[in-house]
Amino acid sequence: MDRFKFVTTAVGCGGLAACLYLAATFGTPGALLLVYMTQLPLFVAGLWLGVGAATIAGLTGATMLLATSDFVGAAVFAGLNVVPVVLLVRQALLARRRPDGTLDWYPPGLLTAWLAALALAGLAAALLVFGGAGGLEAALRGTIGAMLDRIGRVPSADRAHVAAAIAMITPGVIAASWMATTIADATLAQGLLSRFGANWRPAPDLAGLSLPLWLPIALGLAAAATLVGGPVRFVGINVMLALAVPFCLAGLAVLHAAARRLAQPAIALICFYTLAALFGWPFLLVAVLGLLESWLGLRRRLARKTN
Repeated sequence: MDRFKFVTTAVGCGGLAACLYLAATFGTPGALLLVYMTQLPLFVAGLWLGVGAATIAGLTGATMLLATSDFVGAAVFAGLNVVPVVLLVRQALLARRRPDGTLDWYPPGLLTAWLAALALAGLAAALLVFGGAGGLEAALRGTIGAMLDRIGRVPSADRAHVAAAIAMITPGVIAASWMATTIADATLAQGLLSRFGANWRPAPDLAGLSLPLWLPIALGLAAAATLVGGPVRFVGINVMLALAVPFCLAGLAVLHAAARRLAQPAIALICFYTLAALFGWPFLLVAVLGLLESWLGLRRRLARKTN
């Protein structure tokens, strides 16, 4: 691809990302789905044409947001979408050549760790902006309380307790939701590019995902923090919620490795994902399985039995 087509494609992807992000201004439920797809064009540009294309697309989208919104809107767009996508694309496209000439691509477990680190950095930034855990929790309680007042369906005597309970988990839920959205957009972009033979690297093998040691250590520290109480407990709870996503992926890696031992692995996986999508709670069990995998090496044992 010549330079003109390269830049034009990257700019187009960035413009599409900005339009999807601006769909939030429509105020309709369907528009929220478009907002969730904001990172998709950025991932397409990066996984197709490289880090430079992802950077150009991100800068294009941020510039459009600056022109149509304001500096804060453009900064939020860049922080939530551009910076993470560029960083993840850079890591995903790293590879080293083996002695036999084949490429050894950056492993999916480390990509997951980078995603988790970005989510934790976002939590840290929120704490910094609001002056600590107490300030963030108080701001969330006030906002959620005002929303409950407008809804008017919660008894006034219970609104303070409901607002406090929701505020306690909101940052972690947002971080986990952002991580899940990023994974979904990256997977869709990779699948779309693979369909047309335009992917830079092959799709990561989920069954080969192995989390680095610092993630279970961080989860253990967060669990210990919940026993302290006060602002420390608030931070611990939300870190645990955010880290549920990488451990869910680790659990899915175990399931994929186990499914390979079956005669029809695709049918078993389709049944599980359908059940999980309908009810949600199977993902919690998978996250627990992922935690056990970190300490017991279940996936490696399944691989040995398969061999």
